[in-house]
Amino acid sequence: MANHSTPATDAQRGETAYPKAKTEDQWREQLSPAEYHVLREAGTERPFVGEYTSTTTEGVYSCRACGAELFRSETKFESHCGWPSFYAPLAEDRVQYLQDDSLGRTRTEVRCASCGSHLGHVFEGEGYGTPTDLRYCMNSIAMTLEPTPQEM
Repeated sequence: MANHSTPATDAQRGETAYPKAKTEDQWREQLSPAEYHVLREAGTERPFVGEYTSTTTEGVYSCRACGAELFRSETKFESHCGWPSFYAPLAEDRVQYLQDDSLGRTRTEVRCASCGSHLGHVFEGEGYGTPTDLRYCMNSIAMTLEPTPQEM
């Protein structure tokens, strides 16, 4: 199995420079152990347990670590994979893509471009009826949802 860098190991080696960077000690103070594991150690939450897996609430999904806006609910779709799925980020400059060979096959890791935290992976060509033919498979624990205010 190939070694894969994580946000935490990249930061320890001084290989990252993000606008909202913090030390790993600061991230540990801010995040719960489960949040730290996913966001900074590139972990994955179990399928079908995440807070946003099936939600249809309208709003904006942001990075749980730094608050950067990442996805809009309009691009969320039901993929039945066990994690929240989106077909496009809010803007391409909101996310960073890295090659991930950690499972013996090449995947594309998605990180927050503001703080470098791990969000999930993006997959192409799976046949979903979306405008981009992409599935951003994100960890619920890596995001927060700010619901759209309802008009009275």
